Amino acid sequence: MTIEKLLMLRVLCVWGGIIVFFIFESRYAYRRSSVSKVKRWVTNLSLTVINGVVLNLLFGLAILGTVAYVTQNRLGLLYLVDWSAGVRFLVTVVVLDFFLYVWHLLNHTMPTLWRFHQVHHSDMNMDVSSASRFHIGELTMSALIRISLIYALGVKLEELVVFEIVLVLAAQFQHSVLRVPEWFERMWWVVFVPPSMHRIHHSVIIKERNSNYGTIFSLWDRFFGTLVSQVNQEQIRIGVGSYHDPEKLKLPQLLILPFKQVAK
Repeated sequence: MTIEKLLMLRVLCVWGGIIVFFIFESRYAYRRSSVSKVKRWVTNLSLTVINGVVLNLLFGLAILGTVAYVTQNRLGLLYLVDWSAGVRFLVTVVVLDFFLYVWHLLNHTMPTLWRFHQVHHSDMNMDVSSASRFHIGELTMSALIRISLIYALGVKLEELVVFEIVLVLAAQFQHSVLRVPEWFERMWWVVFVPPSMHRIHHSVIIKERNSNYGTIFSLWDRFFGTLVSQVNQEQIRIGVGSYHDPEKLKLPQLLILPFKQVAK
């Protein structure tokens, strides 16, 4: 598959996921919105579009160039072993997801990083649009780390695209307000991250917020003791306690939020 087709597939999966989850959320919602859904979606999708344009302009060629360089020269840790294609894909997804877990944890424990990450958590409701509600500052730092990992590991383009598609769909699912059968969530939670697990992570209660950092796999939270599960789902209040006025969480305010006094 050509580079153009791979990149187009990624874009289609991102926006296709948003549309599909929105349709099912509208019919099978876990809870009702407590603030205007239209205003939230305008803000969140505006961030999605702006971030996509800026990131492609700043890092698109750098990421593709790094991938091409390590692939042509067989550089990176993944080339130390002669993996089959399937095993290589799996190892790539697992390793990148682990580093994403570490990065997510750091975003909660380092005050400077939290300034940017709080934009994501300030959303007062959760649904599929929350999965792409991030500040461009956080995504810029994340892109630099991604380039470093591509170089260190020797990630191929197909592997990177597959990982990002899986990552996006996992994030959309866990942020969604979709009502999921309890038996499915219990089964899914054994290895992956269901909405109920990530809902705890978006709680205004700091102890609950500082847990459940996994995106694709829940295994990292289990291994490193950051998993929290015994929470009454009906009583979870979403957001950041200091930001309870939706009129102050529109696009212009979110863009300058990291440069104001940090919230808890």
